[in-house]
Amino acid sequence: MVLMTQGRLLCLYSLLIFLGLAWFISTFEYFCSNDELLELRERQLDTYKQQVTEKNREIENIQSKLQDNEEKVQRLSHLINMKTCKPVAGDNSDPSLPTLYLITPTYTRLEQKADLTRLSHTLLHVRNLHWIVVEDSEVKTSLVTSFLANCGVQNTHLNSLTPKQVKLKSSDPQWLKPRGVLQRNAGLTWIRTALNPAKDKGVVYFADDDNTYSLELFEEMRQTQKVSVWPVGLVGGLRYESPVVQSGSVVGWHTFWKPERTFALDMAGFAVNLTIIFSHSNAVFSNNVPRGYLENSLLLDLAVKLKDLEPRADGCTKVLVWHTRTEKTKTKNEKITPSDINIEV
Repeated sequence: MVLMTQGRLLCLYSLLIFLGLAWFISTFEYFCSNDELLELRERQLDTYKQQVTEKNREIENIQSKLQDNEEKVQRLSHLINMKTCKPVAGDNSDPSLPTLYLITPTYTRLEQKADLTRLSHTLLHVRNLHWIVVEDSEVKTSLVTSFLANCGVQNTHLNSLTPKQVKLKSSDPQWLKPRGVLQRNAGLTWIRTALNPAKDKGVVYFADDDNTYSLELFEEMRQTQKVSVWPVGLVGGLRYESPVVQSGSVVGWHTFWKPERTFALDMAGFAVNLTIIFSHSNAVFSNNVPRGYLENSLLLDLAVKLKDLEPRADGCTKVLVWHTRTEKTKTKNEKITPSDINIEV
């Protein structure tokens, strides 16, 4: 507010200079010859231009400082929000419960904010949750930054750009290349560096931004001792994929694609205790794995055995998460009836 007032005062000052020069010129017209008057006017005009240039430069400097301060305020607001926001209205935390750390890769697209909004409204109902949102971007975008600052879910905002050579093209099928690899790894790195293995207890889950989650799922995964598993609906060309459970233990996999994999499950179908993440600090996702082996390779790097798996969701008989996808929006009519690009969607 102070900077804006100073800018207005400088503009008013410039106007007064102009009016004063105009009065001065009109007064001396009666006392000077035409040549003298012309020369005087030119000198006065040069002086005026110089003063206006200097004042404009001052205004630009003030506006630049104002913009810098506004950015600082936004960053501070975001930091304050990260430290003070609650998962729901009021205090919904419970110190006796393990914290759920959800790692969500996201990328810029027309439907991004809609997907993040839907997911955040689910997470608002979950106690002791920390949402790690990682953009596939060279920088953090203003859309996601603003969204997270106001979503009401405790969060950490990261970014990690996928190299072009391993990135899916818009025309590629979804299964052609692994997606979200570097973003999930960035989330794992944050967990290993920002949390204290001796003090912080919790569970890590990889939550894509367009899936659909039952609130029951989060309570199921909260008591994970090593690795919890459960069915995932609407995936792999089947109604659901699931671990096969006998006598309370996982003995195989109900899946069409390569059921011989050690861990033939979907990214949405498992959660890992923090202690496993901490004790295997080099375990990350890899772009250099065959199709369908992304989850399998991570669990192998975490030294997980089949006997370590904990079947959840009533012995893997209930579907509590669905591998939904938001339909890509067609905007062909924008060419005929263009929208206001300043309105965020």
